[in-house]
Amino acid sequence: GAFEGIERRIAQRLNTQVIGFGAANRQQIDKDNLLKYVEAQDLRSYGLIPEIIGRLPVITYLDNLDRDALKRILTEPKNALLRQYKKMFEMDGVELVVKNDVLEFIVETAIQYKLGARGLRSICEAILLDSMYEVPGSGKKKLTIDLKYAKEKVAQFTGNLLTEK
Repeated sequence: GAFEGIERRIAQRLNTQVIGFGAANRQQIDKDNLLKYVEAQDLRSYGLIPEIIGRLPVITYLDNLDRDALKRILTEPKNALLRQYKKMFEMDGVELVVKNDVLEFIVETAIQYKLGARGLRSICEAILLDSMYEVPGSGKKKLTIDLKYAKEKVAQFTGNLLTEK
């Protein structure tokens, strides 16, 4: 996300459109994952100044998180997002129940819009923000979040930006 568009510079350097006599002798380039070929010269042509690049001891790339990793981030760690929200509602005497298909929706939305792990919080916030203010004083003891509710809240919060396909 920080170097959006750098793939074009890497492709230019690697000359992925080789034709003619030298084309058969070229190494096979994984065009679906050009970031694995990133080098200092790509960062320089992207716009970073040489003084900064020279201070980087290692230049590498990271793969995007997959569905399982994002779902685990959402639910498993000691301070997982879902646990944090459940604890906030618990402090007001409300049990928060988030259905599994809602978790899948949150993860799918983060992947679809390339938001990564940081985007999980924004999506959860969009879904739970109104409830965090309305439910504690309402006398409800249990709040269940289903897929329909989650999609409506995300659509309201973003003006349909995240739910359009």
